[in-house]
Amino acid sequence: MPVPLAPYPTPPVPFTPPNGTQSQLVCSGCRNLLLYPLGATSVCCAVCSVVTNVPPPGTEMAQLVCGGCHTLLMYIRGATSVQCSCCHTVNLALEANQVAHVNCGNCRMLLMYQYGARSVKCAVCNFVTSVGASPSSEQKLNS
Repeated sequence: MPVPLAPYPTPPVPFTPPNGTQSQLVCSGCRNLLLYPLGATSVCCAVCSVVTNVPPPGTEMAQLVCGGCHTLLMYIRGATSVQCSCCHTVNLALEANQVAHVNCGNCRMLLMYQYGARSVKCAVCNFVTSVGASPSSEQKLNS
């Protein structure tokens, strides 16, 4: 005779501060997204138990995708570079108005480079594409 299974326990209700204000950041250990009540100074990750410091109130955050492992990175806006905690690649953190795009002259991959550069090397095929030679091949992004 089969033994009846107990019903699954109901998941705990997440803590919501009285005024309902929460913020989020990326865990410095496992890179999971953490939610925390405003006013907290640090957050302990429930997955990996790493304690991540919360940036001071009013600190504007930005995001970029790591060029080495494609992990989403969060950093304080205004930083010039961000080191990935997963693969340790140092990524340039450029503002939108400092970045331009061009298609690789060989494989047509869309490349991003610092605005004003004379050439950019493709990470896929290693072809060096000259930029700024023709206005149609270079597009400056506006913020």
